[in-house]
Amino acid sequence: MESRLTELEIKISFTEDQLEELNKIVYRQQQQIEFLVNEVRTLRDQINGLQPTEFRSLRDEIPPHY
Repeated sequence: MESRLTELEIKISFTEDQLEELNKIVYRQQQQIEFLVNEVRTLRDQINGLQPTEFRSLRDEIPPHY
């Protein structure tokens, strides 16, 4: 009976350590997700700033040899 109790305590200890480690990993991943979301938002704003406000067709462009 005592050995079973000791085994359970050991398993609980390992489980708590694993849970703590997983919590740290999830926290870091959430930070990375937030960083990437901000990066995508910044890139989207930059792309929107580069696009012309009116639509122009390539047919309206003068070829370089003229």
